[in-house]
Amino acid sequence: MTALTLGNAALLRTGAYIDGRWDDAGSGTFDVHNPATGALVGSVARHGAAAASRAVEAATTAQVAWAARSAGDRAAILRRWHDLMLANADDLARLMTAEQGKPLAEARG
Repeated sequence: MTALTLGNAALLRTGAYIDGRWDDAGSGTFDVHNPATGALVGSVARHGAAAASRAVEAATTAQVAWAARSAGDRAAILRRWHDLMLANADDLARLMTAEQGKPLAEARG
């Protein structure tokens, strides 16, 4: 699928995250190319209006549960997300560079 080598290959997902799970069953796929080089980054599932509606409905439902959590719980979840992003910063920067053509130094922040 791609020549991009990542330390954590799980970061390159090809589906849409809808209602707590990855959905790879779109109506076919489309290729994502590096705009700077034209190289294939990967092929991802093509989702349409029905999947978008499911995602909006799921997010609306999930927001109620999120709002019911204490500020401390929400902070702990967001802190964990932050820690995971820092732990995978190099891979995330390389992904941003590949799919956007952004300079690597800028993607690293």
